[in-house]
Amino acid sequence: MTDEVVRERRGHVEILTINRPEARNAINGAVSRAMSSIMDELADDGDCWVVILTGSGDKAFSAGMDLKAFSSGEGGDIMGASGGFGGLTERDFAKPLIAAVNGSALAGGLEIMLSCDLVVAAEHAMFGIPEAKRGLIAGAGGLLRLPKRLPLAVAYELAMTGDPIDAARAHALGLVNLVVPAASLLTEALALAERIAANAPLAVRYSKSVMKRAAEAPESEGWKINQDAVNVVFSSADAREGPLAFAEKRQPRWQGK
Repeated sequence: MTDEVVRERRGHVEILTINRPEARNAINGAVSRAMSSIMDELADDGDCWVVILTGSGDKAFSAGMDLKAFSSGEGGDIMGASGGFGGLTERDFAKPLIAAVNGSALAGGLEIMLSCDLVVAAEHAMFGIPEAKRGLIAGAGGLLRLPKRLPLAVAYELAMTGDPIDAARAHALGLVNLVVPAASLLTEALALAERIAANAPLAVRYSKSVMKRAAEAPESEGWKINQDAVNVVFSSADAREGPLAFAEKRQPRWQGK
């Protein structure tokens, strides 16, 4: 039996692939448990600076919850794993997360994508939360995050109609960073990850943290969050290395501390 989540390391970039193409990469208990364990491990892995998450095949990034698995008693594992649904939706992960969306990202699949910081999408990708069509609501963060990533009227549209949008519209709305041919999806996602990994990892993590926290705080509190990060980063070994490498006309040797 193949692994439900396939791992690959490229330098400082970890690539995770949900590997259930026969089920449109739907999340069952095994996937949720595996993702939870892997993300716990990567959080403490000093050699991992960026994570890419994608799906197997070209049909779906993820169709969301595997309803057959849920109905057969896997609900506790699917929803109760560390980090929430799929091991991600309620996780506070310090390192950059890139979703490489290889097909449709619907329902819980979109909610997993929304747990990522950056999105590279194949041209044929689709995005939506169709739960209202089935008498449900998006319960794994979609209703919380979509209004922060899209204009409110568009977030209402997706939630209330249940209709998906295509990659071109998602890009125009700012939900997606890049739209690329399917054949080059992982190459483009890796190129983006490597541009991030070329920078000081501590500075990258604190930049993410400040922006995320300050976006949900008054500006006066945001300045305190910003100053706390400045105090840590500016006194770090990487902050000394960066200017020194520039002065010596060489590539910096980051330590992440």
